[in-house]
Amino acid sequence: MKRRILRGKGLVIILFALALMSWKPEDEVASPGINELYDTAGLAESGLSLSVFEKAVTGFYNLKNTGRLSATKSILSIADFDLNSTKKRLWIIDLEKKELILNTWVAHGERSGTDKALYFSNNNESLKSSIGFFITGESYYGKHGLSLKLDGVDQGFNTNARKRAIVVHGADYVSQETINALGRLGRSQGCPAVPQELSATIVHAIEDKTVLFIHTSDQNYTSIYLDEDPGTVLASK
Repeated sequence: MKRRILRGKGLVIILFALALMSWKPEDEVASPGINELYDTAGLAESGLSLSVFEKAVTGFYNLKNTGRLSATKSILSIADFDLNSTKKRLWIIDLEKKELILNTWVAHGERSGTDKALYFSNNNESLKSSIGFFITGESYYGKHGLSLKLDGVDQGFNTNARKRAIVVHGADYVSQETINALGRLGRSQGCPAVPQELSATIVHAIEDKTVLFIHTSDQNYTSIYLDEDPGTVLASK
């Protein structure tokens, strides 16, 4: 009986030790494929969190598997609204080439917060940003010049994007000059507005069925496109 008890204790100790050895901080837990993409593109140096990138890539490949994305582009755009607006919190990444195409500012909605976006909505006339996964649509010329329509795919979080006219467009208030004057970027009516001088480059890079992921650590956010394990998703690429 004593031997059985000792063996049981020994097994518990071994299992506990293995658990400790396999544990990693949240920002380091990612599949080898995602780590390679992250490192090769130099995303750590640009300020993009590994855990945010992992979520975005997972959603990208889950959406890719639905057949809704471009067959010729592997572009993933990430806006991290956990960061202050003074940070360059928009990344455009070519997953196929493992390259960071662009890292710049992006504005949030005026009722989402001042320097930091804290409040989000899927409702018309809320003047708040929406969060989650979007598929980019067609480009057009509107009151902000060349702009890009978006279709939200996360039910309850962003699916009214097209009805709300939530689009990617350029704005003068997304600039270093505005940061110098206000201590933050200007704010939009809910659109992810980008620097005016980069708007055409951004629209042409991400138009026609690529993925934009607007991230927040808001505990209420869920997405069916995050259900699949990222390692499995990459393996099925």
